[in-house]
Amino acid sequence: MSDDSFPWNWDHVWAVLPEMLWSFLTITLVITVVSSAIAAVLGLVIALIRRTAPRPVAAVVTFVMNFIRMTPIVVQLLFGLYGLLALGIDIPPIVIGIAIFGIHYATYMAEVYRAGIDSVPPGQWEATTALSMSRQRTWTAVVIPQAVRATVPSLGNYVISMFKETPFVSVIFVADMVKTAQLYGGEHFRYVEAITLAGILFLAASYPTSLLIGRLEKRLAHKS
Repeated sequence: MSDDSFPWNWDHVWAVLPEMLWSFLTITLVITVVSSAIAAVLGLVIALIRRTAPRPVAAVVTFVMNFIRMTPIVVQLLFGLYGLLALGIDIPPIVIGIAIFGIHYATYMAEVYRAGIDSVPPGQWEATTALSMSRQRTWTAVVIPQAVRATVPSLGNYVISMFKETPFVSVIFVADMVKTAQLYGGEHFRYVEAITLAGILFLAASYPTSLLIGRLEKRLAHKS
């Protein structure tokens, strides 16, 4: 027989675990994977625009990027939800969350890409000129592959950061893993088990990933 007066009760752990795993797979993981893909592609586009577009266009993109970076993601999530509702546009909150996370982290990844592009040795640029390579060919065959290779570890770290910030989607009524833990705690008046379990699941997913990124960083550094 369980004793709910005791600080820890395994019955509550086993009771909430399936629901939290489902929230992890269908909400937390989906937002992280899809938003990371959006951020990686959009970040590269932003970096290329800032590097190659006319100065007025690059200045506007830089201003918007800095504005997004300096605004809390919670505010962006709320603005995205209620702003669209004010316009009469009804989009599932999880889609809004994915878009906001993707755009938000794209601004950070753009800076990573910029650093990667700047790290390409001047000799590489000179070689493409000597070979009469077109501008497009220079970027797609020489610059971007080297820049992306140099930035993979940093991009991976941002993916982990995004993963740990996914509980913010609860402000737009998306029942992520942490929200599920809170709801269970409120229903059963037992918060410790569910919240602790959420922390363990985050750790179990993010820590091995961080180790893999560290190994990848060392391997890339060894090859360079």
